[in-house]
Amino acid sequence: MASALREVHGNASSIHRPGQLARQHLEKARRTVAGFLGASAAEIVFTSGGTEANNLAIFGMARGQKHVVTTPIDHPSVLESVRQLGREGVDVSIVDVAAIEENLREDTVLVSVMHANNETGAIQPVREIAALVERRRAAGQTIYFHSDGVQAAGKIPVDVRELGVDLYSLSAHKLFAPKGIGALYVRKGTPLRGIQFGGRHERERRAGTENVPAAMAFERAIELCDGTDARSLAKLRDDFENDLAKRLPWIEVNGSENQRVPNTSSVLFRGISGEALVIALDLQNMAVSTGSACSSGSIEPSPVLLAMGRSREEARSSVRFSFGRYNTAEEIEALVDATARAAERLRKEEKRLAG
Repeated sequence: MASALREVHGNASSIHRPGQLARQHLEKARRTVAGFLGASAAEIVFTSGGTEANNLAIFGMARGQKHVVTTPIDHPSVLESVRQLGREGVDVSIVDVAAIEENLREDTVLVSVMHANNETGAIQPVREIAALVERRRAAGQTIYFHSDGVQAAGKIPVDVRELGVDLYSLSAHKLFAPKGIGALYVRKGTPLRGIQFGGRHERERRAGTENVPAAMAFERAIELCDGTDARSLAKLRDDFENDLAKRLPWIEVNGSENQRVPNTSSVLFRGISGEALVIALDLQNMAVSTGSACSSGSIEPSPVLLAMGRSREEARSSVRFSFGRYNTAEEIEALVDATARAAERLRKEEKRLAG
């Protein structure tokens, strides 16, 4: 991105030479993103990130329609978009993944289910839901399927053709690119309408001057994503969970019974405050969280964990640990030790205050 900022100055929608150079770089990046997903370049819309991609998918497909279905574990950028549609008069069903089929109606126009959960890492049955939607479409219903793939792409293999989705959201910073760039896959023939106006950019699906340097950074991040991360991250996560459980046999891993992406671990520290543990680890320069960064500042317990059946107290006692490409085995050992010490101390304090 730094070199692009120095060398690519033109507006990619301009016909002069600097503009056409920018266009060439933009389209090269688009082809790389498309190849990463098993899509064609014409099916990729660049956005400012995953939140905009989710908003574009939901409002662009379902605004003014009759009925939309999503789940309570989806990202706030999906849930709040769907709730806004509800305020605009669209019927909304927010149901467990297992109850999607029974909640589909003849006037359902969109189903949106995330590919991997941002708090627990649990992978959702996207292929099965896509097949369900496709069967209804084959029977004559106008219905489409969107999946938020922000937490999945780059962690597990993603091929949108094989998944069968109509729309799929990405965020570049999950692949170590800069924040502020993302993409929405829009399957050929999907009648997506733009939700912002002022230009014919991105094939009239997303108005606004294209962020070419960020798109080039997105391209480079994909080139560096060779699949080895998933194996190494899975080992770090498993070592962390196993070693921590040996030190603290009273903990539980939220969602451990599900297939998960390799970089995420949500741990229930029963009897202590998750927020207090986050602060204790932050004082040791270890950055963890009680849930999604998009929900930071909320005093309410995680709706994801509540939807999984955890009590409000259990949800408040859970902490999310995320592992990345640059973490080492030595850092995991230090994290286990710091977490175990802090959790034991906090649990003793809670018992003392309660007794």
